[in-house]
Amino acid sequence: MAVRRGAVRSVVVAGLLVLGGAGGAGSAGARAPEPEADVSYHGRVSLDRGQLRLWLVPQNEGPNALADATLRVRLSADLGDAQELAEGCARVGRREVVCETGPLPAHGQGRHIGLLLGLRERVPEVVVRVDTWWNGDATDRNSGNNEHAVLALDTGDPYAF
Repeated sequence: MAVRRGAVRSVVVAGLLVLGGAGGAGSAGARAPEPEADVSYHGRVSLDRGQLRLWLVPQNEGPNALADATLRVRLSADLGDAQELAEGCARVGRREVVCETGPLPAHGQGRHIGLLLGLRERVPEVVVRVDTWWNGDATDRNSGNNEHAVLALDTGDPYAF
């Protein structure tokens, strides 16, 4: 599995911030204000004979830019053993993949992310959930537009979100 170093870095950094409580009780001085960003995702998903295609574009409505964020894709069906993931993506479970977005400028788009995921077994439908796993500790007052659940039937038809 080829994974770009940045995706793993984002996952590790997010974990360290959660576990280490960055800026927690022992830190001296006042904390810098958290940036504010409104991350959202728009894309398409299709299921065809056990192959799930996902294409999406992360967006940031601002007001601040983000150096990076990590999105999570969760499935209602198990992934197959062998996966060729897009650059910046990593498998984190039987049914989960995370991908770094790269820089998200204020009022702009991140890189386009395309995944072709093989399922362990052919199923008649799969629920695909997309959300933000880590957003650089930014405040997002509108998290509803970065949480999607899409039902894809095994017809090959694309479903937009």
